[in-house]
Amino acid sequence: MASPVHVFFLMVFALVSPSVSFAGEYSERAELEQVLADVVEQGVDRDWAVALLNQAERQQSILDAISRPAEKTKPWYDYRKIFLTDKRAQEGVAFAKQYADTLTEVSTSTGVPESVITAIIGVETFYGRITGSYRVIDALATLAFDYPKRSPFFTRELENFLILAYESGKDPLALKGSYAGAMGYGQFMPSSYRAYAVDHNGDGVADIWGNAEDAIASVANYFVRHGWQPGALVVVPANYDGASSELFEGGLKPTMTVGELAEQGFAPHTATDVSMVATPLRLQGEKGFEYWLCLENFYVITRYNHSAMYALSVWQLSQEIESLAADG
Repeated sequence: MASPVHVFFLMVFALVSPSVSFAGEYSERAELEQVLADVVEQGVDRDWAVALLNQAERQQSILDAISRPAEKTKPWYDYRKIFLTDKRAQEGVAFAKQYADTLTEVSTSTGVPESVITAIIGVETFYGRITGSYRVIDALATLAFDYPKRSPFFTRELENFLILAYESGKDPLALKGSYAGAMGYGQFMPSSYRAYAVDHNGDGVADIWGNAEDAIASVANYFVRHGWQPGALVVVPANYDGASSELFEGGLKPTMTVGELAEQGFAPHTATDVSMVATPLRLQGEKGFEYWLCLENFYVITRYNHSAMYALSVWQLSQEIESLAADG
């Protein structure tokens, strides 16, 4: 049975277009038929999907924003200043206190540290304060149909959003997010929501938009499902006495052991298990290069956002939150 939102949505558009045919900004795009075919196969009502897609509007500001992400345009010493601020750390302590019971319960059951969960939400949305002002349908349609570089990815996310909105009964035109279509406290893409969102408080809806408890549990579940190792190291400062840059061109996934990297001149500052796999990382600091051994839990953080600078910002913010909390 269709939800009240679905029924209302279809009634409104029936008044505008009795046949519910394509009439929107993207109505001439041949790709729309494949999108419709895919979501209808997943149980979405075709007329409902057409009515929603007819409301999608191209946003040039989205295309401008995605062409200059901070990870691509800023060196590490500038990038870290965006997230590693006293205010963000202090507000992280306040958020952790406000949701202490939920964070403790979730961390105990998953092994993901409270401070890491808090830092993710702090980096993503300043603890739920800045969740994005774009309609998700506009963001995903714009990027699916007008950003060829990543059209396949955003087309899949558009399809996942249609399914998500239809199944949840939420008003799809009211759901807002980032320029990339990420939503809620933890900025989940639609596919991530469908795969990892958790209904922590048991009210029947995994509400990552307005319920911090659900968002906390969802972030932790994302980490668990991507292989977080409770109690394991995340990243270790290192020294490098070599000259080759090829060592840093292997991607984010750890493939060499700490011992193998040490043999190539990349050694940790402190004693570290030489059998652990790690990725060598070199970032431009204010006083020269910084070197890090990024271990498997660091790689898990990069599954949330595929950027080493992002992951290091999350980790360092989590450590600052822990330090401030310990100081009282």
